[in-house]
Amino acid sequence: MAADPNAQYQSPLTSRYASAEMAANFSNNKRFGTWRRLWYNLALAERQLGLDGISEEALEEMKGNLDNIDYKVAAEEERRRRHDVMAHVHTFGLVAPKAAAIIHLGATSCFVTDNADLIIFRDAMDLLIGKLAVVIDSLSRFAMEYKSLPTLGFTHFQPAQLTTVGKRATLWVQELLWDLRNMQRARDDLGFRGVKGTTGTQASFLALFNGDHDKVEELDALVTRLSGFKDCYPVCGQTYSRKVDVDFLAPLASFGATAHRIATDIRLLANLKEIEEPFEKDQIGSSAMAYKRNPMRCERICSLSRHLMVLIGDVLQTASVQWLERTLDDSANRRISVPEACLTADIVLTTMQNVVEGLVVYPQVIARRIRGELPFMATENVIMAMVKRGGDRQECHEQIRVLSHQAADVVKMQGGDNDLIQRIRGCDYFSPIWDDLDALLDPATFIGRAPQQVDRFLEQHVAPALAPYADAIAAKKPAELSV
Repeated sequence: MAADPNAQYQSPLTSRYASAEMAANFSNNKRFGTWRRLWYNLALAERQLGLDGISEEALEEMKGNLDNIDYKVAAEEERRRRHDVMAHVHTFGLVAPKAAAIIHLGATSCFVTDNADLIIFRDAMDLLIGKLAVVIDSLSRFAMEYKSLPTLGFTHFQPAQLTTVGKRATLWVQELLWDLRNMQRARDDLGFRGVKGTTGTQASFLALFNGDHDKVEELDALVTRLSGFKDCYPVCGQTYSRKVDVDFLAPLASFGATAHRIATDIRLLANLKEIEEPFEKDQIGSSAMAYKRNPMRCERICSLSRHLMVLIGDVLQTASVQWLERTLDDSANRRISVPEACLTADIVLTTMQNVVEGLVVYPQVIARRIRGELPFMATENVIMAMVKRGGDRQECHEQIRVLSHQAADVVKMQGGDNDLIQRIRGCDYFSPIWDDLDALLDPATFIGRAPQQVDRFLEQHVAPALAPYADAIAAKKPAELSV
């Protein structure tokens, strides 16, 4: 038990990299303050439903001390009682003495631990969803800005037909949109454990209300609403099903795969010197090689994303071994794995925002690479142009085949530039189309509908998907990185 009121879930990620909001969400203040609010909501609902012995004064004392947590007393109580929940029951009772006798009335420990977890998980997902919307918005703006800039496409990381820088970015945006959908779905699917008692039978509450089943159901529904949930899980054992943690973590793991893919693409493009992540004026890329501009932010994204992806294994295994009504071997594991997933996703999103908002594009490098490959890709256009001028298709194919092999030999064996076009200009056979060669080699004629696809995608898919998150996008702040 930490005595520091600002102490939080302790992780290498927390103090150095996580956002203040996410760190606070997993802090002791948030957790134990939420416990007190749950005890208050329970007592309030029990009084509203006619349970004797809960005075208005007791409720006022509870309400006035929801955040007045003496962590030193709580730590001493836990050392003595060896039970974290009961330690906080007693600590709360010291500052709300008129309520001491009714705090936790009818409840089991999982009333506060599980319900608080669900509240904390919901709030964590809200933070992540808002950040993801900001990243999607920023990357969409990048796609729009570069929707018409031709670039060499790659399949198997080998030169392929041209695309555009903006169209490639929409491939990233599309996957992030699916992550946004999945996170929102998981957030909306989160229910409340509610008021279920020791093994989920509500026996203790049935006894409190003298066998009135309707009152017990009303209590469950009322505490659920007071705690900010529309629905609670209809049945549970001592805990809510740990399958819920699987559903919660799955979209975060899936987002990890998306983030890793995007960061890897940017790292590949950085190697080609076509696109780079932001690199600050005094930043050092290598202690030995002063010229280097290592893609350190994207490398961090990849590193943390791998961690994020594998955390799903913890909750899957935990869900699979919950014996009967429950076993306690879930507790220590999930206190690490679920917060770690939220903290990691938070850091990845912050870093992604920083990268996306500072992406640097080098059009001249891109154009040079296109010039090196486009002549080979344009051979079919050359053949068609010759045929239109009366040429024989098979003869033209043979002529350009020979010239293409000669040009390829210059590139591969001599390390020279692709001189296919110069060879075509020097071959009398192709004289009928010499004046057309510049037009035939215009990169803009090789990008198909890429610009129109970007427009259509942003208008019909991105804009509607981001509309519910307009406030989060409008309130975005620059993504500050610790290092």
